[in-house]
Amino acid sequence: MDHLVKPLIVAFLCLAVLSGCAKKEPPPPPAAKKAEPVTLTIGLIPEQNIFKQLERYEPLAGYLSRKTGARVKLKVLPRYRNIIDNFRSSGLDGAFFGSFTYALAHNKLGVEVLARPVALDNTSTYFGLIFVRRDSGIRNLKGMKGKRFVFVDKATTAGYLLPLDYFHEGGVGDHRSYFKETYFSGTHEDSIYDVLNRKADIGAAKNTIFERLVLEDERVAKELVVLATSPRVPENGLAVRGDIDPSLTNLLKDSLLHMHEDPEGREVLKRFGALGFIETKDEEYDPVYRYARKIHLDLSTYNYKND
Repeated sequence: MDHLVKPLIVAFLCLAVLSGCAKKEPPPPPAAKKAEPVTLTIGLIPEQNIFKQLERYEPLAGYLSRKTGARVKLKVLPRYRNIIDNFRSSGLDGAFFGSFTYALAHNKLGVEVLARPVALDNTSTYFGLIFVRRDSGIRNLKGMKGKRFVFVDKATTAGYLLPLDYFHEGGVGDHRSYFKETYFSGTHEDSIYDVLNRKADIGAAKNTIFERLVLEDERVAKELVVLATSPRVPENGLAVRGDIDPSLTNLLKDSLLHMHEDPEGREVLKRFGALGFIETKDEEYDPVYRYARKIHLDLSTYNYKND
């Protein structure tokens, strides 16, 4: 038996040595972590109350997130008066700017406009209104003397630049002394309701908000009358920072411009209240720049915060 056992022991020892010396396979590499999507924070100016703004824009943000692969997040800016400061402090990547806020942001922040919506009536512009109550007896600038005037904000075309130009054309240099009181409501909607509810005698706002309220509240058409209008300017357009990755900027722009060709996009547009989006360029804001020059307003140094 010994002559059989010894060879077996030697064989087992050799196998043990060989298996210990065998090259071990390295463990499989850990699975690569999926890259987190880029987040784009887009600001909304306070035209209406925050709930109406979000109800309108959230489906659009979701659609753009799915089409671009970025996480598009919305932030409603609390007021016009510090929109530039808020843009910086909130780390915004872009915003749906009104015409004057875009002109300011373009000059102060270097943002570039991409696209703007086309409304259901096939318009992509808006204009400013000056309005009073029908029973006020006010029919012109002369009749406004000693009354209460409500602006929207110093950073709005319809809610500030239009009235200033209207006063300028009528020979009123210092509107503060011409009126009994002037103040800022903060939103176009609030300016309309302040006149409707007799808090102010005269107000200024943009026509698109006025027309939307006409459909929601029959008192607006029945009790208010428009005395003056401004030239048309581009509807609120999406503008973004110039240092965003150009490929992402182009994808964002293309998603907006072609969403009317996509069934999902058409459904989102329906909820947004638009037929589609059209490409928009800085030169389309020339009426705003002309307004500013006419009243000697330097956009690069303009103090847009309400007094």
